Amino acid sequence: MALASVVIPAHNEAATIGRNLAALRGGTRGGDLDVVVVCNGCTDRTAEVARAADPQARVIEIAQPSKAEAVRVGNAATDVFPRIHLDADIELGGVAALRLLEPIARDEVLATAPRRAVPRTGCSPWVRWYYDVWEALPQVRTGLFGRGVVVLSEEAQARVGALPRMMGDDLAMSDSFGDHERRVVPGAVAVVHPPRTVRDLVRRRVRVATGNAQAEQLGVRRPASRTSPRTLLGLAAERPGLALRLPVFVAVHVAARLGARRALRDGDFTTWQRDESSRT
Repeated sequence: MALASVVIPAHNEAATIGRNLAALRGGTRGGDLDVVVVCNGCTDRTAEVARAADPQARVIEIAQPSKAEAVRVGNAATDVFPRIHLDADIELGGVAALRLLEPIARDEVLATAPRRAVPRTGCSPWVRWYYDVWEALPQVRTGLFGRGVVVLSEEAQARVGALPRMMGDDLAMSDSFGDHERRVVPGAVAVVHPPRTVRDLVRRRVRVATGNAQAEQLGVRRPASRTSPRTLLGLAAERPGLALRLPVFVAVHVAARLGARRALRDGDFTTWQRDESSRT
């Protein structure tokens, strides 16, 4: 009997899916994880690579390039809980995955996520400075979003499943739970590869800004998950070493907000802006 299921939506992830599936199986027994990879609208070898990397995984292919639809299909393909929702470009080791299950198994919380490691090697200095500030934000430190991994109990999955479909699904998941219902597990780490160039960083943040705006429109975003001028001023006072990096963070934030305007005006919450530099 599997200890948990893993739902992985994957769109043109041939460059990373094999490595990440191998990492997920590391340190686990063959039947510990019921892994479902949903290749959505792929035009590369994602499905082939996934099957070769993890013969035990169930690889489903759908024509529609939609993360939301891929997650729906993946959820329908398994009835095992807890459920690990894992982005295909995130490295999560099997031991870390099992550690994420423990607080849920003890009924301490409904949802968990790992600590994030954001390796900056090869990144532009401006990208490194942006992430220095972003990772220090209080809502980023405590929220479940921006990690590419969220683990849900059966009750939590039902709560999340009742949410409207939206672009910023990990933010919506995180904001669905109070502080006492969710936990970032210190002993579990996921590797989140950042964009290497400012251009790709802005592309990624445009997508985030669009998703955040949609969540606000739908009334599912908590005020505490927003970045306000007061938050940034408090951060500068608490950590003066970040003061010189704040203008870079603000500039990227503003550029992303401006870039999201067209999508918001057109009501386009399906165009998935992603960076390719983090996948090389």
